[in-house]
Amino acid sequence: MPLPQIQQSVAQFVQQHGLETSVEARLLDLLSEVGELAKEVLKGGDYGKTGFTPTDDWEGELADALFSLICLANSTEVDLEAALFAALEKYRARLEEKGDAGSGR
Repeated sequence: MPLPQIQQSVAQFVQQHGLETSVEARLLDLLSEVGELAKEVLKGGDYGKTGFTPTDDWEGELADALFSLICLANSTEVDLEAALFAALEKYRARLEEKGDAGSGR
């Protein structure tokens, strides 16, 4: 399914289930979900004792974070497909200019 359709599906789901909320709550929810991903990384690496191996909950937590990100984008009227392509172009330009995709160098 193309990204614009995914965004629309999430918007319809949110509306159908009365899950509308503020942008602030959406951002806090996303941060919470990313925190849950971090917890899975800790668990998947035995709290730093080994390299990371995805846990049984990894995929679900990743999906929860994606859902939250899409909800935040929808709440702020961001076209994620256009935003993603713009980000890829930004990284491509950085790689060409500096040989690194990071912004802090």
